[in-house]
Amino acid sequence: MTNRLRPLQNNSIELIIFDCDGVLVDSEDLSKQQLLSMLTTLGADVSPSYFDQHFLGHSYQHVQAKVQQDFGVLLSADFQQQYHVALMDLFAAKLQATLGLTTLLDQLNLPSCVATSSTPERVAHALDVTQLASYFNGRVFTAAEVPRGKPAPDLFLHAAARLGYLPENCLVIEDSPAGISAAIAAQMQVIQYRGASHLKHKPYDLSNDLPATHCISHWQQLTILLPKLISTDKH
Repeated sequence: MTNRLRPLQNNSIELIIFDCDGVLVDSEDLSKQQLLSMLTTLGADVSPSYFDQHFLGHSYQHVQAKVQQDFGVLLSADFQQQYHVALMDLFAAKLQATLGLTTLLDQLNLPSCVATSSTPERVAHALDVTQLASYFNGRVFTAAEVPRGKPAPDLFLHAAARLGYLPENCLVIEDSPAGISAAIAAQMQVIQYRGASHLKHKPYDLSNDLPATHCISHWQQLTILLPKLISTDKH
């Protein structure tokens, strides 16, 4: 879809806020695979499409509540830790940064941070194994720091405030409906990234409930939408 992109006519962006799972790292299919396998053993036959609609971009607490509400399965107190351990092993073996991301990060002209629904331990591990941690030292914010997770705007507003930026001067890059809705609620600009495995081959109208927004399927396309954010002189 490169030939459909036009530069955004906005010079007010001062901070880029990246989601982590499905944006910085190609993790959503791995997370889905592990969680659905474990839920099946407990009698919750959750389909991949249900995962995409109800779990993608949400916190563990939201997932836990939906499993109990829709499948009648109460997850035990140690289920989260068991899932965490299994997923960390899977990440260590298979997790990768999204294609072309490090080139983009090396060329950014503006400060950036991470705002994710993941736990602090999970996002730290994900950034570690993909060698992305050094790009975001001290600028990683998680849902554990705010009262409400996505689609509430709390996390994005928290990240912006902590770093000293106004919401209208922030650009959020997200993959999920929950994350996009959170960015819109925070009155921030938003671009949907669709280059990770879980969205790459799906229709672009991920949800009819979402307002129209710019979508990119490769990080090079960000330079078309926002050429002033990129410096080709950086290495």
